[in-house]
Amino acid sequence: MKIERAAVIGAGVMGAGIAAHFANAGIPVVLLDIPVKDGAKEGDRSAIAKGAVAKMLKTDPAPFMHPRNAKLITTGNLEDDLNLLADVDWIVEAIIENPAIKADLYRRIDPVRKEGSVVSSNTSTIPLAVLTEGQSDRFKQDFLITHFFNPPRYMRLLEIVGGPKTRAEALAAVADVGDRRLGKGVVHCKDTPGFIANRIGVLWIQAAVNAAIDLGLTVEEADAVGGRPMGIPKTGIFGLMDLVGLDLMPHIAKSMLATLPANDAYRGVMREHAVITRMIAEGYTGRKGKGGFYRINKAGGGKVKESVNLRTGEYAPSEKARLESVSAAGRDLRKLCEHPDKGGQFARRVLAQTLAYAASLVPEIADSIVAVDEGMRLGYAWKQGPFELIDRLGTGWFAELCKSEGIPVPALVETAAGRPFYRVEDGKLQHLTTAGVYDNVVRPDGVLLLADVKRAAGKPVWKNASASLWDIGDGVLCFEFTSKMNALDGDTMAAYGKAMKLIGDGKSGAWKALVIHNEADNFSVGANLGLALFALNIGLWPQIEEMVEAGQRTYRALRYAPFPVVAAPSGLALGGGCEILLHSDHVQAHAETYVGLVEVGVGLIPAWGGCTEMLARHARNPKAPRGPMPPVAKAFEIISTATVAKSAAEAKELLYFRSTDGITMNRDRLLADAKAKALQLAENYSPPEKDSFVLPGPTARAALELAVEGFALQGKVTTHDKVVCAALAEILSGGADADASKPVGEDELLELERKAFMDLVRTNGTIDRVEHMLTTGKPLRN
Repeated sequence: MKIERAAVIGAGVMGAGIAAHFANAGIPVVLLDIPVKDGAKEGDRSAIAKGAVAKMLKTDPAPFMHPRNAKLITTGNLEDDLNLLADVDWIVEAIIENPAIKADLYRRIDPVRKEGSVVSSNTSTIPLAVLTEGQSDRFKQDFLITHFFNPPRYMRLLEIVGGPKTRAEALAAVADVGDRRLGKGVVHCKDTPGFIANRIGVLWIQAAVNAAIDLGLTVEEADAVGGRPMGIPKTGIFGLMDLVGLDLMPHIAKSMLATLPANDAYRGVMREHAVITRMIAEGYTGRKGKGGFYRINKAGGGKVKESVNLRTGEYAPSEKARLESVSAAGRDLRKLCEHPDKGGQFARRVLAQTLAYAASLVPEIADSIVAVDEGMRLGYAWKQGPFELIDRLGTGWFAELCKSEGIPVPALVETAAGRPFYRVEDGKLQHLTTAGVYDNVVRPDGVLLLADVKRAAGKPVWKNASASLWDIGDGVLCFEFTSKMNALDGDTMAAYGKAMKLIGDGKSGAWKALVIHNEADNFSVGANLGLALFALNIGLWPQIEEMVEAGQRTYRALRYAPFPVVAAPSGLALGGGCEILLHSDHVQAHAETYVGLVEVGVGLIPAWGGCTEMLARHARNPKAPRGPMPPVAKAFEIISTATVAKSAAEAKELLYFRSTDGITMNRDRLLADAKAKALQLAENYSPPEKDSFVLPGPTARAALELAVEGFALQGKVTTHDKVVCAALAEILSGGADADASKPVGEDELLELERKAFMDLVRTNGTIDRVEHMLTTGKPLRN
């Protein structure tokens, strides 16, 4: 069966977010909620659903990847518009977590939906057997659970649960759409309370709260231990609760306790804490309320970050945690747990309870440890799942930890008998099964992960300190950044040079195409500012200019190489990272790619061809007004404001990406899609022609500077902004000798980029901006 149209019932935060993400995937969707009775006179009985869409268009972070996606949502209400369900292939129910109310809704929609359409519930805790009780056999065959995580656009996990009567075809169709079109990591769960992620996640959070209060930790200390050292987002536990809402936790606890087995470990961990109960009653429910464990006190016109005292419930200015265990352990998780201070005690208690619980639930909640680890990585943004964390500690050491904490050693840990849960054998990743033997970790069809390539190869084709080259098969070479935050430096440029030599003409050697890709959180944050600042401070001007020239030479060589270059970014691609995308033949981007030329924030301009390429794209834009000035003005607007596209779709609109560039929704499929495109381009490849430009010259520069001066008078532009913008205007207008009667070549524009860059790095304003960015991570408004 094919799923081409969808519907979501329930226009709350979750339901509306699911509808928005269907729209992001290009799937038309109906969004229904209860009618507004007193809106009948105005004819707006669908005000709830309409209001949800309007609110999402103003929400940050945005549920829509592009505002135009909202047009794919048809709004209505459950009394007047049930007929709209007759045309959809998949109906998602996302209403209140009450089995009786859900059952009544199912009986209403069953007669009007089309034959063979799928109905699923977005329940987070209620078992499928409870939801289908009393429903028709026809309904049970088409029913399943699809548990999205909030916010649906950004959280990758989609838990799917089928029942004994659910059609295999329905399960397969939903899983395929969830994977390929919605970009989800699909994890098949068993029909148990809380499924995988919430079953483990709620115990983890409760155990952490209990331990923090019992051991006398501040919320900052608990989050410092329970965050990055454990591979958990920097929010930690209390920051996460603020994010999801403190008032949600009692509801989840109530639902879990109503359905969990009598001997479940969560029952022994669950405790109510008076301080939290009081916070909720007083409206301190987290970020959506007046604050939570953390809040911003705006009294007296200031903005002071405060945190709550877990014993008294009183707020005080937040203080950075200073625990010897955290500083001494670094990334060594076992060393953290072995430390005698309260941070080490907290780590031991939380990890012992959480990881033992997870290990005890296989195969009850899922058939393999792989599904459990995937669920926690994608649903709670853990860097590593529970079994991967146990491997960091050692299975034998973890068994002793459980004993010391008075926790029964899980059968699966005893089965491991000191062996790791994961191993690499003959270049393949394997996992331990409940039978005590190892099986290969199997990827879905069409998934190619660089991590798997690296395991199989053992070593790269070539590498240096900042990059590695990997053979990904079929004559395609993959270029991987490996420096800190994938910052770009001289070694990066040298690696590009090596890749070009290895590929040669793309016809006579082992390789015929290059893909630029990595699996880090971010594609690249741009040039290495630390190295640049060091050179600035000791006046290494020739070396700085050579760095600029080397980047220009390298990027242009890739642009006009005799073989295709395909970039496959995800996460941040800023500055020099954005410029490599601009110089590639094709970009196959993950949908969540955030792209921008942000150099003005540190008092510089894009000098590795970024100005030139953006000018070329806007000059070629068929939708732009004709004449020499519009491309100059548009490129100036985007670069001078450091505009960052907040999705791959927005990147197309800003022309960071071409209309022909591709978007991959599922990050796990990105490398395979990029490789396929590279092979397609290699069949009859010829490099592009060089650009030349008709530019207006000094008159355009004067007009742009006048516009900047106007913004300065409004207080929107600083003194040094004007200096940087003047340099940018000089480049984009073509320089002092340009006029509309003669074309300006790429080499002339690149020379203008170099000159402007070198002029700016000598100014105190730019040096101050670079230092401030490196020190604080924020731009300086000087």
